[in-house]
Amino acid sequence: MNMSDDIDLILTHYDEECNKYLGAIVPPVFMDSFYTFENMDMFLNMDTNERYTFSYGRNDNPVTRIIENKLAALEKGTGAVFFSAGMAATLAAVTATCHAGSHIICMNNAYGPVREYLENVCRKQLGMTVTYVKGSNSNEIEEQITPNTDLIMLESPSSHAFGLCDLRKTAEIARKHHVKTYIDNTYCSPIFQNPLEMGIDIVMHTATKYLGGHSDLTGGVLVVREEALCQKLKKIRDWHGSMIGPMEAWLILRGMRTLKIRMEQYCKTGLEVARFLEGHPKVCTVNYPGLSSHPQYELMKTQQTGNGSLLSFSVDGDKEMAKRLIDQLKLFKIAYSWGGYESLAEMPFYNAEKEEIDLVGLPDNLIRIYCGLEGSEALCEDLEQALKLL
Repeated sequence: MNMSDDIDLILTHYDEECNKYLGAIVPPVFMDSFYTFENMDMFLNMDTNERYTFSYGRNDNPVTRIIENKLAALEKGTGAVFFSAGMAATLAAVTATCHAGSHIICMNNAYGPVREYLENVCRKQLGMTVTYVKGSNSNEIEEQITPNTDLIMLESPSSHAFGLCDLRKTAEIARKHHVKTYIDNTYCSPIFQNPLEMGIDIVMHTATKYLGGHSDLTGGVLVVREEALCQKLKKIRDWHGSMIGPMEAWLILRGMRTLKIRMEQYCKTGLEVARFLEGHPKVCTVNYPGLSSHPQYELMKTQQTGNGSLLSFSVDGDKEMAKRLIDQLKLFKIAYSWGGYESLAEMPFYNAEKEEIDLVGLPDNLIRIYCGLEGSEALCEDLEQALKLL
């Protein structure tokens, strides 16, 4: 039995040894700022002594190493590096692959704070150039590559429009031009999509979402194909001081125990809610890759084995009507995040300027909902009573 090839075993037992922790079935929380050595020889040769590979809390932690090894196994990567937040992970990926004067290609509807960082830091302070593309057309991406292009940033499915990128074709194009590729894979989790196997270089997950799963932590992780890049990212994390905290790492370990069964339930609930909305007379559009009506449904089936429970839709009315609908929801709470047990709703572009609306190509009355673990019947009833009031 090869434990590293079995998703269930990776999530439950991989890289965990009870005998290291006095037989404890769950590894303890290591609240240590540093680690001691028995003698100077062990101190001076810590890098070659497997027992003494922990030295300082900013560099590593026993539980962090467990979840890193689990994520690397799940994503079929050579290594994983956990950070204090998804944005810390994203910035480390940019730092590791780019330099002053680099050109970055990014999807136009990527996560808002990522675009803010590219504009306000990379472009204005570091002299980089940034080109935004839709991402659904790999040929469009290739047309934008220049001799200075160092990174292509993808999100598939994207978190508002839920459009897809052809990961295999994009990775092939990037390799041809010696450009690194990065993808935010939070939506699918490693259960439903493994971009490294399709040629992508860096996979990012916001551990705050599905990996943690209980809305009680923040964290991010990068998983990579190349060992040298993994070591570079660890050094950047050390320099930035963006190591995930020991308690947060332990909570992620707990959350990963149930990741597969939660993702299977989210997939079922998300599809049922999306179908309900698609059939409702007051709903104009529904954006969910699991619907057979989705324009990239066939592509989805070639690179995903399932979908999460995040989706968006628009009603037959302006943004004020959409706002009133959200205010009438009972089970769906109003918040930015997603990935926990509770259902959430928001309007990502209600206050957006026309420039941003034009860039992302999405309407200001767009409603994004996350379907939690309350069950699809209860969630559809909640949506139905709110829609009736419009």
